[in-house]
Amino acid sequence: MPLDFASGRKPLSVFSLAGLTDIVLLLLIFFLLTSSFVTQYGIQVTLPRVEAGAPTEDRSVTVTITGDGLFYVGDEVTVEADLAAAVQAAGASSDALILRADEAATVGQFAAVAGAARAAGLRILMATEPAQR
Repeated sequence: MPLDFASGRKPLSVFSLAGLTDIVLLLLIFFLLTSSFVTQYGIQVTLPRVEAGAPTEDRSVTVTITGDGLFYVGDEVTVEADLAAAVQAAGASSDALILRADEAATVGQFAAVAGAARAAGLRILMATEPAQR
C-alpha cells in the first residue's frame, strides 16, 4: 500500500511583506531613539580627564581650542584677535561658554577665551572626559 504524503494544498505563490515591514519599522524606531542621545562634535580634540564633573546647560556657546592652536566658536574658525567679537555675537542669547580645549592648549589660549567670555558676560564651563577606572 503506497503512502500519500501530498497535502492537497497549493504552495504559496505570494510572499507576504508584513513581517519584514514590522522588523524594518522596529529597527527604524530603535535607531531614531538611540541616535538622538549622542552629541557629535565636528572638531576633534583630546579633552582632559577628571574624576568629577557637572552636566552642561543647553543655552551656551561652545569654543574649541585645537591642538594646533586654532579657535572655533561653534563650528566657525576664528583668529585670536577676533575671538571676543565672535563670542559676543554667538553668545547673545546664552549665559555660559563651554570651553573644549585640547590637552595641548596653552594657558595663554585659555586666558584669551576667558577674557572674551568675561567681556560677553558669560560664565566659563570647561568640557572634560570622565576618568577611566
